[in-house]
Amino acid sequence: MRPMNAHANPRSLLTPAMRSVIDRMARAGRPPMHALSPQQARAFYEAGSGVLDIPPHKMARVQACRIPTRDGAEIPAELVVPHPKGTADPQRHGPWPVLLYLHGGGFTVGSVATHASLCRHLAHLAHLAVLSVDYRLAPEHKFPTAVNDAWDALQWLHAEAPGLGLDPTRIAIGGDSAGGTLSIVTALQARDAGLPLRLQLLFYPGCAAHQDTPSHQTYAHGFVLEQASITWFFNQYIRTPADRDDWRFSPLNAPDLEGAAPVWMGLAECDPLVDEGVMMADRFRMAGVPVDLEIYRGVTHEFIKMGRAIPEALQAHQDAARALRQALGVAGA
Repeated sequence: MRPMNAHANPRSLLTPAMRSVIDRMARAGRPPMHALSPQQARAFYEAGSGVLDIPPHKMARVQACRIPTRDGAEIPAELVVPHPKGTADPQRHGPWPVLLYLHGGGFTVGSVATHASLCRHLAHLAHLAVLSVDYRLAPEHKFPTAVNDAWDALQWLHAEAPGLGLDPTRIAIGGDSAGGTLSIVTALQARDAGLPLRLQLLFYPGCAAHQDTPSHQTYAHGFVLEQASITWFFNQYIRTPADRDDWRFSPLNAPDLEGAAPVWMGLAECDPLVDEGVMMADRFRMAGVPVDLEIYRGVTHEFIKMGRAIPEALQAHQDAARALRQALGVAGA
């Protein structure tokens, strides 16, 4: 487990491939997120999201869905189902286990489209369906809209699963970064509502109210996720400073984690969020929740979407898929 202390030369921790990616980003003169409007940041993130990502796998089924929310809106989602193993006939497969996926992007950018390759790869590797949700983004939709959308999406999935060819008794929830935050919060709501989940799949989730851990200081500049961008994201999302201490923004503030779904967590060593991820994993363990924690050395935030360039991304996909197969009872796990 990574100790929570500063490193004299943090750049030396990067793998050669990760350092090369960061250097190419610097040479390209990419504008930082915090220098853009939310609309510009979304367009910029959409345009760059596939540059280092692996090509999307072909799926047996790609289905657009509309999920009703508590305030009368509808949010888009995309259901992907892989080809069944050993048969070309999708009808010969029983109800599919399913992962509800919530994308990252600081509650402000990102979409089903920016995370489509990742979701398809997980579906292919874990041999399960993935429902990826376009929850509403800030600043147009402030906290706690994304939280409410995520919970509404899980309730909808649980109710509609049989009609979609999915197994409502084999549901996992997962996400990266802000999507990991939403996954933890939704899993706790599911526990309280008696809605069983098999797994929380968390890639470098945000967990803390304030950016004050050693890793936030060590990796504040030059490691993909910049300190100024984190502040910018959160200022788009929260209504008042008091929102930061709400456990639905900061899961580390949740009063009780006992009885939550088991956790698989994948963290990046050179990431401002790594310390709070370790703290969250420790809190889950102390509450008796099974935790499988992987820390991928020498890589940064966002690395799981860099499979063309970063071998650790593909390893993380494999590790996450293995955890999904085991938790959801997929044959061959």
